[in-house]
Amino acid sequence: MPDDTEELTAYHEAGHAWAALYVGARVQSLSISPDNDDGPERFGDTTILWSRKRFGRKELSEKLAWVALAGPVAEMVYTGKPFHPGTVAEWQQDWKDAFDALEHVPDTQRRLASLEKTTIQLYQAFQDDFHWTAISALADHLLAHEIMDEEMIQEAVEPWLAES
Repeated sequence: MPDDTEELTAYHEAGHAWAALYVGARVQSLSISPDNDDGPERFGDTTILWSRKRFGRKELSEKLAWVALAGPVAEMVYTGKPFHPGTVAEWQQDWKDAFDALEHVPDTQRRLASLEKTTIQLYQAFQDDFHWTAISALADHLLAHEIMDEEMIQEAVEPWLAES
């Protein structure tokens, strides 16, 4: 039986993965038992591959911000606690990644407003059954296997990818 941290991490990583797949990226791997090598300690890891040929610079930056915030938002929906992602310590890296992704927006206030708008959009989208069942399927598979490769990820969400 997974503990609360594992479940939260699985939903967090599933949120990142589903958002990435939904906007057209590839997800190479998911893990709730990552190798921390010499980097910071983390509970989960999602490896996403982006096609620079497929997306323009601005479009890619907006998709990067969307995917960065999707992990915290999936946790919010799972727990029913809609916190601001910039105020939760465990989500600081995701918030920073999203903020950095929007570097083309020079005004800090506009950038923050854009991130908050994205968070609200994700929160609303992830409450929809279509998105939430895909995220839940990924989280369930991740809890069962701890590490998923690209093929396993694709199999887990194939029904939803076919519909999107």
